[in-house]
Amino acid sequence: MTALLKISNLRKTFGGVTATDDVNLDVEQGELHAIIGPNGAGKTTLISQLSGGQRPDSGKVLFKGADITNRPGYARAGLGITRSFQITSLVMDMSVLDNVALAVQARDGHSFRFLRPARGIAHLRDTGRAMLDKVGLLDRADEPTAALSHGEHRQMEIAIALASDAELMLLDEPMAGLGPEESATMVEFLKSLKGERTILLIEHDMDAVFALADRISVLVYGRIIATGSPLEIRGNIDVQHAYLGEE
Repeated sequence: MTALLKISNLRKTFGGVTATDDVNLDVEQGELHAIIGPNGAGKTTLISQLSGGQRPDSGKVLFKGADITNRPGYARAGLGITRSFQITSLVMDMSVLDNVALAVQARDGHSFRFLRPARGIAHLRDTGRAMLDKVGLLDRADEPTAALSHGEHRQMEIAIALASDAELMLLDEPMAGLGPEESATMVEFLKSLKGERTILLIEHDMDAVFALADRISVLVYGRIIATGSPLEIRGNIDVQHAYLGEE
């Protein structure tokens, strides 16, 4: 199978700190591939290089066989890559639907000069409502974004990612700050996307990772020390010593 995303010898340093150290990784079409590792392992730096937020010092990033290593983030978005962030990046004084409709607007290439005319474009509103329905927030569409809970903001961010119609979704800790019930809801929703979208997931919640992932890669001090199925990763001695613990 040809990899949708192929990372070769990706390296990024900040002063004397090597954040990604010759990372090699393939993400197959339609899989949910999780990256785990301790704090400071380089996970967010890696995903930032994949989304175009940071350029690597060396190495290559191929998407659908094309070299995108030096392409900026907006160009990668146009090719079909979208990213959610650890920290919510929503416009809090806009409605829930307006936030999602902006993503549809960006995907379709409409002008961003004014939001008000966009509110009269049925296609933007209908698509936005469909995405909110998919994440279970359709009944909150017309409420101010600030009125929603943290977990609902996470659901909104997934709706925005879906609205971009991206082939590859880069999800940076979507469970961060969620309670047990909200986390369970997010896990079930991400399960529903498996096979429909290709997802690269960075997550600290190990229960969620092992429930969701087709494959897992373990990043420690900027290096991937193991890649395999959840069962293989659980049984990997190096991973147990480096991250998961002896138990």
